[in-house]
Amino acid sequence: MTFLIPLFFSFLLCAILVPITIKLANKFGFVDDPDSHSHPAIVHKKTLPRAGGVPIYIAVVVGALVFGILNQKLIGIIMGGLVLVFVGVVDDKFDLKSRYKLLAQIAAALIVVGSGIGISFIPNPIAAVLGQGYDVIRLDTLKFVIDFLGSHSIVIIADLFALFWIVWVVNMVNFSSGVDGQMPLIVLVTLLVIFASTLRFSPSDPNETLVSVLSLVGAGATLGFLVFNFYPAKIFPGDSGSYFLGFLVAVCAILSGAKVGTALLVMAVPLIDGVFIIFRRLLSRTSPFKGDSGHLQHQLMKLGWGQRRIALFYFLVCVILGTLALSLHSVEKLFALFVVIIVIVGALLWLNMNLSRNLLNRSK
Repeated sequence: MTFLIPLFFSFLLCAILVPITIKLANKFGFVDDPDSHSHPAIVHKKTLPRAGGVPIYIAVVVGALVFGILNQKLIGIIMGGLVLVFVGVVDDKFDLKSRYKLLAQIAAALIVVGSGIGISFIPNPIAAVLGQGYDVIRLDTLKFVIDFLGSHSIVIIADLFALFWIVWVVNMVNFSSGVDGQMPLIVLVTLLVIFASTLRFSPSDPNETLVSVLSLVGAGATLGFLVFNFYPAKIFPGDSGSYFLGFLVAVCAILSGAKVGTALLVMAVPLIDGVFIIFRRLLSRTSPFKGDSGHLQHQLMKLGWGQRRIALFYFLVCVILGTLALSLHSVEKLFALFVVIIVIVGALLWLNMNLSRNLLNRSK
C-alpha cells in the first residue's frame, strides 16, 4: 500500500495548485475565449482559464524529487518537461504557430534522449509467430559516446526511434483533449497500467524504480487536475498540460522495459484517431497540424453524445484495453492492436460517411 503515498501526495499538491492557477490565468489573460479564439474544435461556450500544465508539472516534479532518486535521467525528464510546459503556456497566451511547437517537442525529446533514455530493443513478433520463442530486434548496434548530464552512448537507431515515439505520443495525446476530462482520463489509465506493468520486475532495477515513481506521481497529479477538468470544466489543460502528460506517458513507456506495445494498446483509440486525422488532412492537402472538428470525439458529439458520456467512453475503452495489455504477451498484444485498428478505422470511416451524407441531405 506504500504506492498510494506518492499518488496521494501529487494528487493533493495538484489539487491545491489548480485553484491558484485558475486565479492567475484569469488575471493575466491565459484563457480560452470562444468569441476570440476561432478554433473549429472548440465546444465550450464561455471563457475558461488554460495553463493547466503548470500545476501538473509542479506536482509531478516535486513528487518525483521527494519519492524518487535524482539522477541524470530524471534531470533530463524535468528539463524536457519544462521546455514543453513553457512553450505550452506561451501558446496558451499567444497561439504560437505549429512549427514552433513542433520544434519545442523535438527539443524536449532530444534532452531526454541525451540524458540516456532510449529504446534499445523491441519484441520480434515474427519470431514468436513462427514458433521460434521470445526474440527481440536490437536497435542499439550503432552508437557513439557523448557527455551530457553524465556519460551516455548515443545509439543512432534506438534514439531516433525514441525521438519519434515521444514527439508522436505528445501530439496524439494533445489531439485527444477534445472534451472536458477526456485527455486526463486517458492519461490516468495509461500511467496506472504502466505502473502495474513494473510490478513484474525486480525493485532493484533503477529504471523500474524511476518509472514506478513517475507513473504514480503522474497519475496522482492527473487525478488532482481531473477534479477541476471533468465536465463542466473549470480549467483547461491547454497545450502545456497535454504536451507534458503526453511526454510523461511516452517517457514512462520507454523506461518501463520498452513497454511501447503496452502504451500503444491502452491508448489505441486516441492514437489511431490521431493518425487517421493526419492522413485525412494530408489527403485533403491541408496541414496535418491544422485543427478541425473531425476527431472521433467531435463525430460522437454530432451523433448527440454529451461531453461526460464521451469522456467516460474513452475511459472505459482504455480500462478494457489496459486490462488486456497487462494479461497478453507481445504477439497477443500485436494481434489485439490489429483488431482494434480495424474496428476503430472502420468506425471512423462509417461516421465520416454517415455524417457527411446527413449533412448533404439537410442542405438539399
